[in-house]
Parts: sequence; structure tokens; C-alpha cells
Amino acid sequence: MRRVREAWESKDIAALVGLLDPGAVMTADGGGLAGSAPHPVEGATRIARYMVAVADRAPGLELLERSVNGVPGLVARRAGEVETVASFEISGRRVTRIWVVRNPEKLRPWLRAARPDAGTGVAVAPH
Repeated sequence: MRRVREAWESKDIAALVGLLDPGAVMTADGGGLAGSAPHPVEGATRIARYMVAVADRAPGLELLERSVNGVPGLVARRAGEVETVASFEISGRRVTRIWVVRNPEKLRPWLRAARPDAGTGVAVAPH
């Protein structure tokens, strides 16, 4: 997760592509209450470009490495507020699947658990 976080923070598309499986799929849930990709994003290059576009539109985004649904994940906060929780399925050394939750109703458990020192395994998205 550290390498994914660092590549995302530095907006390094090539590094992200190298960390993603060529057939990776990213699914996002905004619940109609927060912006998200309306359809799954497929392929390492498309996902990497999408992640960098999100970083471009979200200055000041802080990424924290956390366990999500028992798998590696990232929690994205801005101004101390949780905006996104993502979990990652990894096979070998590459990310094969990303589940992103932006729906504020599903993020409520993370609001109190998102302190920088809080490690949480709160489930927010079905797998």
C-alpha cells in the first residue's frame, strides 16, 4: 500500500501502472451522494489515469494506509474529514481489484476512526 499511496500522491501514472495488474478493475460507490465513477474502470492504465485525475481535482488530500474489510486499504481525508475509503485486492505483487466507497452514509463508521493513529478494520463495502 505504501508504494500505491506514494505513486498516487506524486501523480506518477507509470508507477501506478506498474503496481496494477493489466486486468485490474476499480469499482466505486458514491451512492448518488458523492461523485464517483459511474461504471467500473478497467485496466491498469485507465485506473492509473483516473487516480491521477482524482488527485488533480482534490488538492490537500491526505492518504492514510489502513486495513479495510481485512485487506489493505487507503483512507482519503481532506481537512480532517474522511471522503473516500478504498480496499485493494492484491495477487502476487500487483493490485487486481479496487473497491472505492465515497457514499457518506457508508463512511460514517470511519469518521470517528480516522485519526492518524487509529488502525481500523471497519467494513464499508461488500466484497
